[in-house]
Amino acid sequence: MGTRRPLIVQMVHDPAALQPRCRLQDEGSEEFGAPLPESAIADAIVKRTQDHLRELGGASVSGKPIVMRAEWARNGEADSTPDDIMRMVREQAAPAHRLILFLQQSSVEWASSLWLHVVQEVDPTFSKFDNRLKEFAERWEVDRYLAATGYLPPSVKPFFVALPKDRQLQGSAEWRRQMADVDRAVFSHLRDGVKGGFDEDHFGSRIGFGNLKRFLEEELARRYREAAPATLALLQERCEAVAKELIALEARIQSCSDVASLRRAGMAYAASMAAHVQAILQGSSDPDPSQHGMSSEDERARCNMPQWPGVTEAVRPPNAGLRLFGGAAFERCLNEFQEAANALRFPSASVARDRIANVLLARKGRDNLGGATRAAEDIARQAARELLSPLLDAACARLAFVLRRTVDAAAERASRSGAGRELLQPYTAFHATLRAAHASFVSRLEAKARELLRHHLDAATSEFALGLMAGAADIMWPPAACGGGARLASDDGSGGCGAGLENLPPEEQEHDMLAAAMLPARTPFRPSQIGTVPETPSPGDLPAQQAAAAAHAARRSGGAGRQFVDNTPSKGRVPKAQRVEAGMAGGVGGGNCALPSTYSEVVSFAERLFGRIRSSVAGQAAPTTLKAAFLEPMCSELPTEVALELFARADGDFMAMFTAAGALATLQAKRDAVHRRAEGLLKCKTEFQELAKCL
Repeated sequence: MGTRRPLIVQMVHDPAALQPRCRLQDEGSEEFGAPLPESAIADAIVKRTQDHLRELGGASVSGKPIVMRAEWARNGEADSTPDDIMRMVREQAAPAHRLILFLQQSSVEWASSLWLHVVQEVDPTFSKFDNRLKEFAERWEVDRYLAATGYLPPSVKPFFVALPKDRQLQGSAEWRRQMADVDRAVFSHLRDGVKGGFDEDHFGSRIGFGNLKRFLEEELARRYREAAPATLALLQERCEAVAKELIALEARIQSCSDVASLRRAGMAYAASMAAHVQAILQGSSDPDPSQHGMSSEDERARCNMPQWPGVTEAVRPPNAGLRLFGGAAFERCLNEFQEAANALRFPSASVARDRIANVLLARKGRDNLGGATRAAEDIARQAARELLSPLLDAACARLAFVLRRTVDAAAERASRSGAGRELLQPYTAFHATLRAAHASFVSRLEAKARELLRHHLDAATSEFALGLMAGAADIMWPPAACGGGARLASDDGSGGCGAGLENLPPEEQEHDMLAAAMLPARTPFRPSQIGTVPETPSPGDLPAQQAAAAAHAARRSGGAGRQFVDNTPSKGRVPKAQRVEAGMAGGVGGGNCALPSTYSEVVSFAERLFGRIRSSVAGQAAPTTLKAAFLEPMCSELPTEVALELFARADGDFMAMFTAAGALATLQAKRDAVHRRAEGLLKCKTEFQELAKCL
């Protein structure tokens, strides 16, 4: 640490100071300030020096000392203190750019010096101030002393300089005159006062301050000559670099008013960024996945979606731990969405009997046909909308986040290799607007994808779609006569309900019995029935129509067995009483049907419909729709949409992205500063060239 003021250090033993405490004396009083940390002492001394010199009117040095008090409770000195001091001195004197001023008493012999060997280790070339001239009596003593034999290497040639003793302040001319007088006095004493004189040819050029000055000037000129070529080359290089910087600033200032060039550069940069987006979506290893890639868990965390809505299980798709971006992350997100959709479960336990009863009893009051089917369809439709709608919205949000990350990666690639990046690099507003345009386009794609998926969900839960999902079998829901009316729990049934199943194989019989209990009362749509309505019923429709007519007649009769439809070939073959008894036993309510309860049947059929809706929407329609809604527009519509948003504006609005308030003035001020620097370097190079010629 160096200071331009004297520094007085007071070492005080203070038993209360277990750790060293340093205080600085106030400038205007004898009091000491608060203790300072060890790391802040140097800064405090420098600050005090600068403030004091500023008060003196800008002086370089001052004789007013800085007083520092060091307080500590240490008893005695450590054994390593001399070594510590020696190491500190070596560290301070080691840098090559420092001058070592080594003073010692003139009466001390060189061999007895305590610090001479330290100076010799740091810098073997040194000189010593000595005033022992009058002790020399013979020539051999002077020659041995001037040769420094045994003290310095033979290659080192020391200078012997004597300075005036007058310490009074005086002018430079008087000081030079006194030094010249001292040199003449030294030479006169060596020539006349010593017996035999001295070897003036060998040592005369190294005695006196004048000879030292002459040697330094010649050495400086020699080093100038040796360094001139490299210095001129360095100056030329710096002049060229500053000239290039000045030309670039001039071009930037000119481009700030050139709308056409900015539009061309902006369009080229936007097109380059769109091309990078397409390349990343199609698959690319650049940029670094560690910077722009994310695992599946990281994506959910960044989207504020720790888990998929409605899914209680942990969803971990393939490659969930890899840091993916672009098209790879898009495909992984689609796989994760499908796994989450498959993990959705129909909420059977939450279906209340009241909801089923509201539908069944309302249908009983009208025609008593299809009440259980209507209840199952309504429950399945409501569950699908409640569970699938949030899941589809979450998928859109995740995929939009993946695309926004893709835009960030493309922007990073464009900043390194995009067209027009050199001209547009300093315009932060343009890059921000470009990012905003891409983000707005992705947001529009997200909104469009949500609408398409809602449309698919509404279509899949419509009455027509549910009719198609009911199945291909023509078995109707058991009529009211079989169970005696619509009830939430019915334990009895007709023995003839399963008569048509007795001749089927065991597997088909089990399948049709399940279908008879779960399929709706209405016949599912056939392909021939979807397009046209036949003029005459087909033979396959007769059993179903006859069963429906029988059920309708039974409802209109007001009681079982009073009125029925006689569909036997001939009334005369069987007595009417027997036919009525057969109708009572087969159609009204014997105890042979043994169907499960209506509630469990409705819930079971609703769960089946929910699974088909989930498969239709999440497994078939959603992946195709999401790819068409996100990926295709990003490749075909992105460049046009971004270009329209950025460049389809008036020149004034367009230039607002490039000429912010004060930006032009800042560029001009920087241009002027660089211009002044270029002129200074050019002048320095010219002067050094002239100086090199004179060396």
